[in-house]
Amino acid sequence: MSRSRIVALAGGVGGAKLAQGLAQSLGDRLTIIVNTGDDFEHVGLRISPDIDTMLYTLGGIANRAQGWGIEGETWSFMDQLARLGGPTWFQLGDRDVALHSLRSARLRAGDRLTAITNDLAQALGITSNILPMTDSETPTVVCTPDGDLPFQDYFVRLRCDVTITGFRFENIDQARPTPEVEEALASSELSAIVICPSNPYVSIEPILSVPGMKALLKAAGVPIIAVSPIVAGAAIKGPAARMMRDLGFEPSALACARHYSGLIDALVVDSQDAAEAKAVEELGMKVLVTDTIMRTEEDRKRLADECLEFVAKGLQ
Repeated sequence: MSRSRIVALAGGVGGAKLAQGLAQSLGDRLTIIVNTGDDFEHVGLRISPDIDTMLYTLGGIANRAQGWGIEGETWSFMDQLARLGGPTWFQLGDRDVALHSLRSARLRAGDRLTAITNDLAQALGITSNILPMTDSETPTVVCTPDGDLPFQDYFVRLRCDVTITGFRFENIDQARPTPEVEEALASSELSAIVICPSNPYVSIEPILSVPGMKALLKAAGVPIIAVSPIVAGAAIKGPAARMMRDLGFEPSALACARHYSGLIDALVVDSQDAAEAKAVEELGMKVLVTDTIMRTEEDRKRLADECLEFVAKGLQ
């Protein structure tokens, strides 16, 4: 696989961690299609949380403790915003605001989110290709027994402390994969597609829901493997396990396999879930059992390399 290309689908901290590991081995031969369902406008700024996490992680400036935001960030903007009576439930660091301001100005000028993201990645010294799933606005809406919520209200303002009944992606019918996404998935050098250990419902499903995206993935004609974000019945980070319970599923690697059934060829599961491997294989998938918890940057590269080797050996 020395000159082959890989496409990864990702969103959130877990997705960015594996993408960083892949990037260390692949550099410009890696393309990451990132969820934009989380995108929203706040205090006049257009914010793309998953793209920003990917930019900061691959750019080597992400806050190591929390996985999002910038290491050594300062908070003068938030201090003054609070003093002026502005909303403080969504934290925006000073250097973070610089990126949001630039993105917002360029979007108002008519630039595409894809072009803006590419320029930001280059400015941060990133050689891998980071692509929004679409240039259209397709905000994720969380459905609850008491009504619908914008995703960031659910995720940040309410800290996921709400029972959910489902999700919908506004304007998704009008969205399309970008020419850059289409080109990446049609490349003759493409050897595999990796679905990172991201939330299946609100990080990966928005990507898959873009009209034409699943057809592009299947038409690529290469193995599609996913890394389970659930380990021993819990999510490493984020509300995926709670979402599964609310939707009537027992959180497990097997539940993730069922969710992706018909799309993926293989699932990577943690060693703690080795007992589920046979049931996953009965769904017609190959299984790689390994340590999927990425505590260090070395773990990220090790897991990425194991995924690449798994593909190179024909999922054996």
